Amino acid sequence: MISAGEASGELYGALLSREIKRLWPDVKIIGIGGKRMKSEGVHLIASVSGAFGFTETIRHWGHIKNAFKKAKETLIRAKPDILVLIDFPDFNMALAKKAKAAGIPILYYVSPQVWAWRSGRARKIASLVNKIAVLFPFEVDIYRNTGLECEFVGHPIAETINFTQTKEELKEMLGLDPSKKAITILPGSRATEIRRHQLLVKEVAEKIHESFPEIQIIVPLVSGTHLDINLPDYVRIMYDRTSEAVASAEASAVASGTATLETALLGTPMVVFYRVSPISVFIVRMLIKIRFISLVNILSGKEVVRELIQKDATSEKIFSELKRIITDDVYRQEMTSNLQKIKNIMGGKTASGRVASIVGQLTGWNSISA
Repeated sequence: MISAGEASGELYGALLSREIKRLWPDVKIIGIGGKRMKSEGVHLIASVSGAFGFTETIRHWGHIKNAFKKAKETLIRAKPDILVLIDFPDFNMALAKKAKAAGIPILYYVSPQVWAWRSGRARKIASLVNKIAVLFPFEVDIYRNTGLECEFVGHPIAETINFTQTKEELKEMLGLDPSKKAITILPGSRATEIRRHQLLVKEVAEKIHESFPEIQIIVPLVSGTHLDINLPDYVRIMYDRTSEAVASAEASAVASGTATLETALLGTPMVVFYRVSPISVFIVRMLIKIRFISLVNILSGKEVVRELIQKDATSEKIFSELKRIITDDVYRQEMTSNLQKIKNIMGGKTASGRVASIVGQLTGWNSISA
């Protein structure tokens, strides 16, 4: 059973499910996820909530409560060989309590951000699960003194990035003009993020076009999401082609989240922006203990890319940073060099394959297949 509470975790659940099915074709996988997990043969008992942040979670509370009820009932009835939890900490830790009471082995895949806030959860997680597989090397130290077996497995997003084409070839493949530069603007993957950022996206696009009319502007979205406002005709919206679009671009404006790491691994210079509700900001500022919000800067331990958050996330400042990336060769090269270091840190691991192997170890399937 796999429990993935939101869009990014659902992708990791789909990639893991594919690898599990490759190793054990007859295994039955049930869980909470979305269409990508379903396409990999997972029998869904509830769909991802898409909830994010404090106020957003409140709005989705009914959906989350119903999903938990279904998950708990299925857990007890089906008694799976293993429960794999993917991020979504409050929901998944409550589910872990039920699984532990039922004697079901538990693997936590993708650690909650205990390094950012609520660090006490590390010991709570250690008291509930059998092993944790983490995405970043610095997370291993966080669990070192908890007694929980912890392994750095790499980031599954790296598995979706495997382009050998040049930027020109990618542009041609996407129906763009290969002879012209391109900029991508990523408003986020959740409906709440997109609604909050969509006017900013339009304003940034207008500024780019006014100063650089020859530059192609792309707004990548995931299926099932949309903008509630109309963008100018010179802006191309592309669905489910984020990696290709970002890889083809000379610069990118990226809403903070996993997309910043993906952009870094693709080697595209960027500026990071983000806006959340005022209530979320108030609570987060009291709790968060980190200097940066983007994974690029957190992994680097310094400001590699500029972060424009809340009142600083204006179209003027975002455009100004994009303009500098496009026109300042020294600045762009320095950023590109630092992004390469991020790629080196993440180090060529295949997360889904390794996590599937851990599943086999915890269930005893490895010895059976051997």
